Amino acid sequence: MTRKVTIRDLAEAAGVSVTTVSQILNGKGERFSIETRQRVHQLQEDLGYVPDFNARNLIMKSAQTIGVLVPNLGNPFFSMFIRGVQQTSRERHFIPLIFGANHDEQLESYYLQELIKRAVDGLIIASASITGEAIDNILKKNGIPYLLIDQNGGPSVDRIRVDDEQGGQLAARHLLTLGHQRIVVVMPEHPTQNLRIRLAGFKAQLVDQQIPLADSAVITSPMTKLGGYQATAAVLAQHPTAVFAINDETALGLMRGLHEQGVRVPDDISVLGYDDIDLDEYVVPKLTTIHQPVVTMGRQATELLINRVQNQRQPAQMVDLPVVLKQRESTGPMK
Repeated sequence: MTRKVTIRDLAEAAGVSVTTVSQILNGKGERFSIETRQRVHQLQEDLGYVPDFNARNLIMKSAQTIGVLVPNLGNPFFSMFIRGVQQTSRERHFIPLIFGANHDEQLESYYLQELIKRAVDGLIIASASITGEAIDNILKKNGIPYLLIDQNGGPSVDRIRVDDEQGGQLAARHLLTLGHQRIVVVMPEHPTQNLRIRLAGFKAQLVDQQIPLADSAVITSPMTKLGGYQATAAVLAQHPTAVFAINDETALGLMRGLHEQGVRVPDDISVLGYDDIDLDEYVVPKLTTIHQPVVTMGRQATELLINRVQNQRQPAQMVDLPVVLKQRESTGPMK
């Protein structure tokens, strides 16, 4: 059985010390000649030497690894978010360890504990199941920087802010402009803070036009395609002309349910989503939605976290991201 090439093997082949090889491979070999550096790098390639990760961590005192915890990897919103995380992580020479716990609080806690055991440098947490207080208690005691997504930041320092109040207002304004007044909203039973703000903005815009949203017009269902599908009967029972689904997955599931009931979108009911996920352009009719820059959120969250990892004493970092209406085919004028 062949054995793994070691740094000692590389040093012997190059005719230099292990320390010299280590410093050159870690970008600290400026004091050595260009010829020596080129020889070490060429032999590394020839021998197929891959640095020992654990040994490197001891030298650098950093794993250059961040943990990313999301509720559902199958949700296109989070897959787009992770795309942004991966892009920036690679640019900053960090490795993201990504976990989805399928909304299971015990599994999320397990992943959180395991990531801490593995000495990740920081964490991005987009889970709503674990409270901000619990996260802070676990992470602050271990001195691990973290960033919360779609939650109240609580005691955490840095934050990505998407203007959900404006997003809710844009949604209501769009439906009102089309002449709709009998409107229902579909959202989860226990919404995160950003969803509550989104709903508040939506309600405020309706009230401004003297069209209050009754409690019965807010239908609760899981924030998934299945949740939207299962909400179909409750939506139809309200006899609305338009529906604001709190996210695109809910909207897409609802559109499937309406289609099965012979209800035409947007001829009979307009459907408006929120997020602007990739699938919106590939359904019939194409989904009108409120666009939030999901990939940019992932990139910015990673940037802020790595900045914090590398300098925990820097001032609080805050990034504000805009939202815009993406009008497509699933909403139409009142008939």
